[in-house]
Amino acid sequence: MAECTHDCGSCGEECAQRDMHKKPHELSHIKKVIGVVSGKGGVGKSLTTALLAVTAARKGYKTAILDADITGPSIPKMFGITEKATGTELGILPALSKMGIEIISMNLFLDEDTDPVIWRGPIIAGTVMQFWTDVIWNDVDYMFVDMPPGTGDVPLSIYQSVPLDGIVLVTTPQELVSMIVKKAAVMADKMNIPILGIVENMSYVKCPDCGKEIDVFGKSNAGELEKEYKVPVAKIPFDASLTACADEGKIEECNAEYVGGLFEKMAEREEKKDK
Repeated sequence: MAECTHDCGSCGEECAQRDMHKKPHELSHIKKVIGVVSGKGGVGKSLTTALLAVTAARKGYKTAILDADITGPSIPKMFGITEKATGTELGILPALSKMGIEIISMNLFLDEDTDPVIWRGPIIAGTVMQFWTDVIWNDVDYMFVDMPPGTGDVPLSIYQSVPLDGIVLVTTPQELVSMIVKKAAVMADKMNIPILGIVENMSYVKCPDCGKEIDVFGKSNAGELEKEYKVPVAKIPFDASLTACADEGKIEECNAEYVGGLFEKMAEREEKKDK
């Protein structure tokens, strides 16, 4: 193969220098790593990450969450985790949820949950890598990575350094959001990372009186996305019970059926791939 003549840190070209995946901690055992991605913030990546992890745990899989959204971490609050990170001379130990889901997040290292993380990109990317290389993950079947929004430096570092088996795209029905999310889809394609599924959050609200589904943000794009990307699509509506569970740190007690079918299809695909 010809010698690489470009900057591998900013492209998706396949070449000898391209494989920059970092190994996890020597005591870690992780089977599958799935990123939860969007092109912008505020669409529900963290909620989707939490629901997927809860669904996997309920099905008997050993599950973990790596919260890579360093400046906007929300996973610990959803799971009601208030204790701080601990460790030994061997490495950092993830926090455990009530169901036994292993979790690492920047908020586990801050004195106060509201303390801002005012860092530049390289430091943020380095911290995410430490979550991967310095944390001891124990026999994990499925790790879900709550990705930071956008297609910039930190997502690129994760794509290149963490061996993702695939991603789940999170969007909402608005055309503007769909356009930006497609940027994330194109980025994943350029990095040769498959899209395993799509979640359309805030898809509709159900009338409490008549049960009619109301498209608050306009017509759902779920059908078109399923055809375009040929992957399963899940729809999460406006659901006050989900909001309450997340706010009260009880996400493990909530109804996660909205992403249940999606996870089953993803798990089936991954198991077939391993045979």
